[in-house]
Amino acid sequence: MERIIKSCSEQYKTASLDLVEKVFTEHESPKEGRLVRQLIEEIRAKKFFVSELELIMTNEADEIIGYAMFSKFHIEGKYSDELLLLSPVAVKTELQRQHISKDLIEYGLERARELGYKAVLVEGNPQNYHSRGFKTAANYGIYASENVHLPHIDCLMVQELVPGGLKHIHGILDYGFYEALT
Repeated sequence: MERIIKSCSEQYKTASLDLVEKVFTEHESPKEGRLVRQLIEEIRAKKFFVSELELIMTNEADEIIGYAMFSKFHIEGKYSDELLLLSPVAVKTELQRQHISKDLIEYGLERARELGYKAVLVEGNPQNYHSRGFKTAANYGIYASENVHLPHIDCLMVQELVPGGLKHIHGILDYGFYEALT
């Protein structure tokens, strides 16, 4: 099966939203599916959006089978030109466990490095991200605020894109600037 990774151009915007909403609805709930869709729409409309880092993977029929978004992120109002957030990541349910998310994330990390970003944050299951080079963010002085409900401190992770990229990045992470999450 031929798989192509590319930036999510205008022709794929609605289909990518549909895929993400469907995947999160199937794995979480309809409410979560709608919330993640709203988050993508909000990021696209704000200064956090990096069009080159909204990625899709298509199959030979040009159907979207995977999605990953890297967007600018700040901690306490700082670092938004250096720091990215990886969220959301979604793969068509019947195609999961076929390295689609792995390939999208690795491609995105390389593109982010080329664009000059220093680090990427992600919230999720450590088993899914440690093997891709992410480490517990608290080890670098990045902690979730009391408004961010993590199942465990290890669920907030970060990866340096360049050696020493996290040396001066630290603080308390909060999602309060996202309307969809408040």
